[in-house]
Amino acid sequence: MTYTLSKTLSVEAFTAQYADDPRYELADGELIDMEPTGPHEAVGGKLATHIGIAIAQAKLPWFIPRTCLIRTSGEAATARRPDVVVLDETALANEPLWEREPVITSGRSVKMAVEVVSTNWETDYARKVEEYALLGIPEYWIVDFRGLGGTVFIGKPKQPTFTVCQLKGDEYIQTQYRKKQAISSLLLPNLSFKLEDVMPL
Repeated sequence: MTYTLSKTLSVEAFTAQYADDPRYELADGELIDMEPTGPHEAVGGKLATHIGIAIAQAKLPWFIPRTCLIRTSGEAATARRPDVVVLDETALANEPLWEREPVITSGRSVKMAVEVVSTNWETDYARKVEEYALLGIPEYWIVDFRGLGGTVFIGKPKQPTFTVCQLKGDEYIQTQYRKKQAISSLLLPNLSFKLEDVMPL
């Protein structure tokens, strides 16, 4: 469940107060309490495990930070905290804040962002698709393990859906997967799992 608190903040104030607190993100100056549930965290943890293994097997200079904020471009005071984010360690030397705090300002540093859908599904399926595409993040996964998204996004009947968004030019091309379908990633072609492999027991 996601809650919006009535406090308005700048990105700098938010970062100073909440950079290390995985519970919050900032959207248009509003503090968002993400209120993650146990099953939500289980899915995120399993995804991070599969991704981490694929990165290690491919011997890529990428890693999954324990906590990380992504400052979006534009005028809006927004800092996102994906459930899983893959960073390119070779690009971090160009990040002005990284040495002091886990904040990313350039999409070139991010290889992948993953959002596990909760009650704020509209944000994951619409706004974050635009924000992450504008940053140039090559791959964005939307993991809707409960089938909460609107039918315009996941179809009818509503069911658990795994959406892989791959950046082509400045827009994402989306491919959807259901249970029993192997997930495919251009970024990590050695990745091998299905939606049910990351769902809570």
